[in-house]
Amino acid sequence: MDLGLEGKSAIVTGGSKGIGAAVARALAAEGCAVHLVARTEEQLVKTVADIAKETDVSVTYSALDLSDSRSISTLIEATPLPDILINNAGAIPAGDLLTIDEARWREAWDLKVFGYINLCRAYYALMKERGHGVIINVTGLAGDRFDAGYVAGTTGNAGLNAFSKAVGGRSLNDGLRVLAVSPGAVATDRIETLMRTRAEKEFGDPDRWQSYLGNLPGGRAATAEEVANVVTFMASDRASFMSGSVVNVDGGHGGNMGSFS
Repeated sequence: MDLGLEGKSAIVTGGSKGIGAAVARALAAEGCAVHLVARTEEQLVKTVADIAKETDVSVTYSALDLSDSRSISTLIEATPLPDILINNAGAIPAGDLLTIDEARWREAWDLKVFGYINLCRAYYALMKERGHGVIINVTGLAGDRFDAGYVAGTTGNAGLNAFSKAVGGRSLNDGLRVLAVSPGAVATDRIETLMRTRAEKEFGDPDRWQSYLGNLPGGRAATAEEVANVVTFMASDRASFMSGSVVNVDGGHGGNMGSFS
């Protein structure tokens, strides 16, 4: 199936590793030029080099902290207006209401919640003026399966899902599609770290983190590539009448551990 992505361009935030890197790789494999954004330049350079070896498309990067809204204007000035924006940056910590204090909560939301919203606002205006564009917000299943032990993430992801539905519900009138892709647990280094933290708290042994996988469909987490395949399809012309939707990638359940996304 031709996804119609050849010759298009995309910005992928949080693109240096994990889901973001997998999305960038999948888009590039379809002939889409990709610009990766993340905080750590060293990892960005490595990921860009790896993708460039596999494809013939342009693969570039910007090392920026998107929790600082001033970085958005820097990004806009550094790159041509893309056809596709993938919001994926952000790592909200696990913890309950009494564990996550205001400073940590605000720090996490500055990147994943307000970072997404501010990027959407800026690029939506530019894409609307041009007449077309796709914005996909990668959220997380805790936005549907509420988890008191991941309260900042549950609240943030639920808000971003609602935001995507609200904006995407009217965006086709402006020639744009806005939607969310919501993964359950995904096999990334970050998920292992979060599960180790939870296992340490619950069992006193971080090495028992794999016991949580037994609650997941098929007894495993999704791969980053499985999530990236869905994001890539949703960004393509094949999904041209999908907007204001939240697409879950969770094996049908999401498990009892929360999504840690």
